[in-house]
Amino acid sequence: MLELILEPLSFEFMRNALFTAILLGVLCAVVGSYLIVQRMGLLGDVIAHAVLPGLAIAFFLGVDIFLGAFISGTLSTFVIAWIQSQSRVKVDVAMALVFSGFLALGILLITVLRSKLDLHHFLFGDILGVTTGDVWRTLVITLVILFLVKLFYKELLFYTFDALGAQACGLPINLIQLGLTAAITLTIIASMQAVGVVLVVSLLIGPGITAYLLVKELHEMMIFGSLIGVISSVSGMYISYYFNVPSGAAIVLVVTGLFLLALLLSPSQGILTRPGQNNRAVKIWRQTINGKH
Repeated sequence: MLELILEPLSFEFMRNALFTAILLGVLCAVVGSYLIVQRMGLLGDVIAHAVLPGLAIAFFLGVDIFLGAFISGTLSTFVIAWIQSQSRVKVDVAMALVFSGFLALGILLITVLRSKLDLHHFLFGDILGVTTGDVWRTLVITLVILFLVKLFYKELLFYTFDALGAQACGLPINLIQLGLTAAITLTIIASMQAVGVVLVVSLLIGPGITAYLLVKELHEMMIFGSLIGVISSVSGMYISYYFNVPSGAAIVLVVTGLFLLALLLSPSQGILTRPGQNNRAVKIWRQTINGKH
């Protein structure tokens, strides 16, 4: 058993990938918790796809592609807010429109600019290809975001559950929203290398929503979500190594599997374990049997 755990660690690319996976498991759970409690999970998907135009332009200009991705992802949230403020269009419809528009623009730019950007790499990820520089960048992003969340936790908590009350108390809600947007965008950029644009939302939302079924407080949700994220990421990496399957897909499937277990077996909210559930199941079964006779 110990040999199975230690064997992948003999390779530098696996050590880099596992360390990155652990960092992302924590980071995505913390940032994703805010998206979940604000019922804005689709925003993560929008930003994840909205980074493509920035990637294409930055690659064409020869600048850091992650800077282009950050600008493009952040811009998408401003476009959503502008559409919502200037019309009767609901936020979910605005997000759906921006999602498809930025994705189409990214694909168009990659074609028109004849970019050699590896679109498959960014759509589906390649955590086994992370370099030492990628690891350090992910570490810096993780530490900065976690420090700021810790520093402004009370303000973020107030804003998350009562934005109007936070504004009435004089909190700079526009600045807080901008900070959350930046944190989400940076998290997505850091995660693209691991699971890609297509699967990044699962890593961003999955651990947090699983923890949501098990605990009640936001800080508990972040802690348990981080633990679930780390377990999912590391397990997915080992599955990828030993079964020769895509690492990003393996990580996301473990996240999904843990969510389904929590959905069925959560002590307070599980489908099979919530109070009175067994009695109802027995009644339904008896009614079904009696109906057949």
